[in-house]
Amino acid sequence: EVQVVESGGGLVQPGGSLRLSCAASGFTFSSYAMSWVRQAPGKGPEWVSTINSGGDSTTYSDSVKGRFTISRDDAKNTLYLHMNRLKPEDTAVYYCAKYGPVRALQDFRSWGQGTQVTVSS
Repeated sequence: EVQVVESGGGLVQPGGSLRLSCAASGFTFSSYAMSWVRQAPGKGPEWVSTINSGGDSTTYSDSVKGRFTISRDDAKNTLYLHMNRLKPEDTAVYYCAKYGPVRALQDFRSWGQGTQVTVSS
C-alpha cells in the first residue's frame, strides 16, 4: 500500500530552521512528482512546494519562496523540505503527498499523518 511517514517537525523560534523528511513506500517513488502541503490550525490546506520526478524542477508558493527548499533522494525513497527563516505563520501540520499541486491538495490526507511545525517564541 502507498504510505508516507513525515518526520522532523518540532518547536522552533522565529528565524530558526528545520528540515522535514518524508519516507515513502508502496510505489515507485522515483517515477512521481512529490509535494508538500501544510494546514495551519483552523485553516484550510495550503500547497507549499512540488518537485518533479527527475528532481531538476521545483516550484514554491509565494509565502515560502526564498525560504524553503524541496529536494528528494530517490535512492532512499525520501522527500525533504528544508525550511529557513521560519515565521509564526509557518506553524502548521506539514504533509507530503504524491503528485503535483492540484492532486496533492486533493489527496494529501490519505497518505500520512503529517508532522507538526510550531514557530513560536
